[in-house]
Amino acid sequence: MKLFTASLSTETNTFSPIPTGLKSFAITRKGDYSTYPPFADSPVAFWKKMATERGWQTVESVIAAAEPAGRTLKFVYEQYRDEILADLQAALPVDLVLLDLHGAMVADGYDDCEGDLIDGVRRIVGSNVPIGVELDLHCHITPLMVEQATVIIAYKEYPHTDVFDRAVELFNITADAAAGKVKPTMATFDCRMISLYYPTQEPAKSFVERMKQLEKEPGVLSVSLGHGFPWGDVAEVGTKTLVVTDNDPGKAQALATELGRDFYAMRDRVTPKFHTIDSGLDAALAVTGSPVVIADVSDNPGGGAPGDSTFILQRMLERGITNAAVGCIYDPIAVALAFEAGVGAHFELRLGGKMGRMSGQALDLMVTVTALKPQAIQHFGTAPNEMIMPLGDSVAVHTAGIDIVLYSNRTQTFSPEVFTNVGIDPASRRILVVKSTQHFYARFAPIASQVIYVSAPGTTAPDFKSIPYEIASKNRYPMIDNPLGV
Repeated sequence: MKLFTASLSTETNTFSPIPTGLKSFAITRKGDYSTYPPFADSPVAFWKKMATERGWQTVESVIAAAEPAGRTLKFVYEQYRDEILADLQAALPVDLVLLDLHGAMVADGYDDCEGDLIDGVRRIVGSNVPIGVELDLHCHITPLMVEQATVIIAYKEYPHTDVFDRAVELFNITADAAAGKVKPTMATFDCRMISLYYPTQEPAKSFVERMKQLEKEPGVLSVSLGHGFPWGDVAEVGTKTLVVTDNDPGKAQALATELGRDFYAMRDRVTPKFHTIDSGLDAALAVTGSPVVIADVSDNPGGGAPGDSTFILQRMLERGITNAAVGCIYDPIAVALAFEAGVGAHFELRLGGKMGRMSGQALDLMVTVTALKPQAIQHFGTAPNEMIMPLGDSVAVHTAGIDIVLYSNRTQTFSPEVFTNVGIDPASRRILVVKSTQHFYARFAPIASQVIYVSAPGTTAPDFKSIPYEIASKNRYPMIDNPLGV
């Protein structure tokens, strides 16, 4: 058996001020992970190991991933797409194809990059070669994707602690399809909802468990809930269920519809509630234990936000809150100045507020540089489903009782390592502010006395009624109360 693999992944916030260009992508070609070692922990690398254990040949094409931001430039998407398709053409004949994608990539001229890529693969391999696709659960599940792929599986957990579990599932189903053991059939249901959902909380937590139990039923190969990516202004944005059965399209559609309607029925309860800045700070100060973790969900680089907003930090300073730490603020200029000044330097530093109108005001603060860490890293997820995520040069500065971590590689905060890298003991702080919507939870929840989600101004603010969609239909909850009319 010959397996072909590739990955092209980014999550596009069409309202982000940051364009996604050629240099935005980390890239590895043909299995040479020396160019970007973190990809050695990717699903693509994992699939090769599984194939090798079976004695198969694997042809690896491109692995390219960019931090979420604005639309990908047209020539950039087309360059990577065409390279993958050229590698596939050169590898023919192949017995199966596995693609590690995101599901919410938008480029200039392409609102459905994943569907376009899958369609290109199908045109090359023909109708009989199985194509398996793994997606982030914040995906746009489009008709073209479902029509041209053989099987699509999305992560179930958020934080995404099940990336490799889903990779194993996809590999096995696609391999069985190639061997003629199963004939996957897929169906979807549009829940007519736009929101975020936290499987760490009820009722979403029980819904995920229900999906897992359904997969144990005869003939049910996989069940996914595509949460959708709310900040992608495309026609197919929104929450959808997706069911894969073994040669039973009627059962797939019936189950997708049943699950979708049940999820819709709890739309108000499953949509999380968020604090304002001041109510969140009040709630944190009222907690007896420490540390209290405050998630700045509105400036999450993992959703395309700049990561340099100052709204919460500014309010903490105005209120005189101390014994706190903020991680991280994306500011390569401030990082460079701190490295030049050195540990112990005390000077006025302008930080944050640089990337756009949703970044807030730049703050001019008298700071002391307390630590420098060249090429810092953090880990995403938990073992065995964990990956190394580069932070770039990282520094800690102190001002008015608050430690602030600055870094040079825009990414969201996943782990307490962002603090320990620069000598800050997170357990000793009363309040920790992290720029992340939910991925921080896997590693911060075990040390937190409480987790508080704050909606400040920002590019990923969860005020879904106010998102200025131009392409996406507003006939969705919460824009209207009952779009399905049931």
